[in-house]
Amino acid sequence: MAFLLGVDTGGTYTDAVVLDEAADRVVASAKALTSRPDLAIGVGAAIDAALGQAEVSPDQIAMVSLSTTLATNALVEGQGGKVALVAIGFDTPELGRAGLAEALGSDPVITVAGGHYHSGDEKTLLDMAALTTALEALEDGVTGFAVAGSFAARNPAHELAARDLIREVTGKPVTCGHELSQALGGPKRALTAVLNARLIGMVDHLITACEGHLAHLGITAPLMVVRGDGALVSSAVARAKPIETILSGPAASVAGASWLTGMKNAMVSDIGGTTTDICLLRDGKPLIDPQGARVGPYRTMVEAVAMRTTGLGGDSEVHLTDGLAGGLTLGPRRVMPMSLAATVYPDLVHDALDRALAQDVPPVDDGQFVIPVWGDAPTGLDQREALIVDRLRAGPMRLGQAAQKRFEMAALRRLVSLGLVMLAGITPSDAAHVLGRLDTWDAAAARKALSLAARRGTGAGQRLAAGPDAMAQMIVDQLTAQTVDCVMQAAFAEDGWDDPAALARHPLTHAGLDRRQGLVNVQMSLGLPLIGLGASAHSYYGPVGDRLGTQTILPDHAGVANAIGAVVGQVAMHVSGSVTSTGPGTFVAHLPDGPARYDTSNAAMAALEAALHREAGRKAQASGVDEPHFRVERDVAEAEVEGQQMFVSAQIKVTAGGRPRIAST
Repeated sequence: MAFLLGVDTGGTYTDAVVLDEAADRVVASAKALTSRPDLAIGVGAAIDAALGQAEVSPDQIAMVSLSTTLATNALVEGQGGKVALVAIGFDTPELGRAGLAEALGSDPVITVAGGHYHSGDEKTLLDMAALTTALEALEDGVTGFAVAGSFAARNPAHELAARDLIREVTGKPVTCGHELSQALGGPKRALTAVLNARLIGMVDHLITACEGHLAHLGITAPLMVVRGDGALVSSAVARAKPIETILSGPAASVAGASWLTGMKNAMVSDIGGTTTDICLLRDGKPLIDPQGARVGPYRTMVEAVAMRTTGLGGDSEVHLTDGLAGGLTLGPRRVMPMSLAATVYPDLVHDALDRALAQDVPPVDDGQFVIPVWGDAPTGLDQREALIVDRLRAGPMRLGQAAQKRFEMAALRRLVSLGLVMLAGITPSDAAHVLGRLDTWDAAAARKALSLAARRGTGAGQRLAAGPDAMAQMIVDQLTAQTVDCVMQAAFAEDGWDDPAALARHPLTHAGLDRRQGLVNVQMSLGLPLIGLGASAHSYYGPVGDRLGTQTILPDHAGVANAIGAVVGQVAMHVSGSVTSTGPGTFVAHLPDGPARYDTSNAAMAALEAALHREAGRKAQASGVDEPHFRVERDVAEAEVEGQQMFVSAQIKVTAGGRPRIAST
C-alpha cells in the first residue's frame, strides 16, 4: 500500500498526517511543539508520532509534502536575516516606493550605475568596479543579497552579472528580482527580492531539518513543498525561492478545508499561533490574488492565494491599553504563552510569578520573560545588543533583568526582530487554559499570570479585571472581536467595497451584527458558512460564527488541515514573458536569456511561447512531473490607428503541471 506523509511547521506546532492514497482518508495525525532553534526536533517528533500511530513503515511512504507558516510569520513579525540590496540603475526616490524603505530598515543598500530601457536595450554600463568596492566595504552580519536592476524583467543581463560577482566575492546567497517575477515595477520587484533574501536561511533550515529526519528514518520518497498558490514545488525550488512559500501554510489549509468538508463555497479562517489567515473558497478552489500576495504591510510580486493575513493568533501578545476604562488589544507579535514557558522552565516561571503576586504593585515588565533561541553565537551586534545577549547566555530571565535600562529596550526589540530571542507573556492560549478550554500546558501558571495582569490599574484607578477568570474572558472576547473584524474586512473586500477596513469597523456594521432593534432595525450577517481551522478553532470560533450570524463548520482534523492540504495538491510551474514593439516592423521577445528581435508580432510571440514552454516543462519535470500538461494564457494589447489594429504588447504565461511522481513502495 502507498501512503502520503504531510508535514506543516507553524510558529507553535509542527503537524504531521498520514493519508492512505487509495482510500483517500486520514490514517493518523500528530502534533509536536515547533522547536527553535533546532527545527529538526519538532519535525522529527511529529513525523515519528504520526508514523507510529498509523503503523506504517518508512518504505510505504510514497511522497512527503511540507507546508509552513514560518515565512509568513517572519514577514508579519518583521523577522529574518540581515540583507544587502544591490540596486542597479535606480534613482534614490524610487527606492522609497512600494514599502521598500520600510522593509529594508537599517539594512545596507548599494547603488551602482547600470540598468536597461523598457525595450531591453542597455541604458548604462554596469559599474562592476564600484560594486566590488562596495561589497568589500560591507560590515559583518549580512546573510544574503538581493539584486534589482532597472527593467531587468526586459533584460536580466545586469542582474545576472551582479549576482555572479557577489557570489564570487562573498560566497553568500543571492536573489535576483527577475527570477521571482517578470512583471514591471522595479521597486516592488526589489522589495520581493529583499524579502526572499531575508527568508533563505530560515526556509533552508526547515527543509534541511525535514530531509535529515526522513533520511534518518530511511524514507526515500521525494520531498515537495507547498507554494503560496497551493501548488507543489520541489524542495530545491523552495530553497532558492523561499518567498514563494509565503502563504504556503494558509494555501495548504484552504486545500485541506475543501478536502475535509466537501464545501465548495465558504469563508475559511485558519487561526494559528501567530496569524489568522482568511480566504474565500469558490467552486472548491481558493481565489488567486492577481496583484501579488500581501503579507502584513507588504505587497509582493508573488502569485499566491487571495489571503488576508493578520497578526492574530492563539499566542498573540496581549497589550494592556491606557485610558479611564482600560482595555487590551492582541498582536501582531507572537510570544511564548506563560503556560508553555512554565512547562519548559517550571521553577523559573512559577518562582517569578509567585514573587510578583506577593507584591502590592504589579512589576513594570508585567511578568514577561526573555528566552534566547539562537543556535550559533550571534555576530554583527551593536554594543547594547551584545550586552543583552551576554546576560542571556545563562538562560531565560525576567524582561526587567535582560533589559535593565529604558534605552536597552530598543536593542531587545531588535534582537526579537532578528529571531535571536523571544518573549514569554500572556496570550489567548493562557486565557483558554484558565477557562478550561485547553489543558495542553501549565494551567496553574496561566492563572497566576492572568491574576497579575488583572491587578493592572485603569486610568480611573480601578483594577483592570476582578480576577483571572474575568481577565481570561476579556482576552477571549477581544480575540472574538478582532477575528470578526478580520472576516468582515475580507468579505467587504471580496464584494468589491472600497475601504473594507473602515466598513468593518463602521457603527452601522456593528449595529447590524448586534441585530439592533429600534425605529430602524439593522441586521447584518456573513453570506457564506465559516470554516474554522487551526488547533484552537474549537476553543474560539463558536462565538465568532454567532456574531457573524452564519453557520460555523469545525471539521474533524481541523487542527492539521495544513498538513492534509500539503499532500493533496499538484505541481504547477508558471513562466511568463512579454513581447513589445519598438517601432514599425520591430518586435522584441523578452526571452528568459535576454531579448530577441523579430519582423512580425506573430513570430515574436511564437518564439516566446516556445521558450516559455520549454522552461515551464523543464521546471515541472524537475519537480517530479513525468508528463506535464500545459496551459497557455495570452494577453495581447492592440490599439486602433487610422482604422487599423496595431500591436502594442503581449503578455504570455505558460503553466506546466500535474501530480508529482509517487515513489514505488
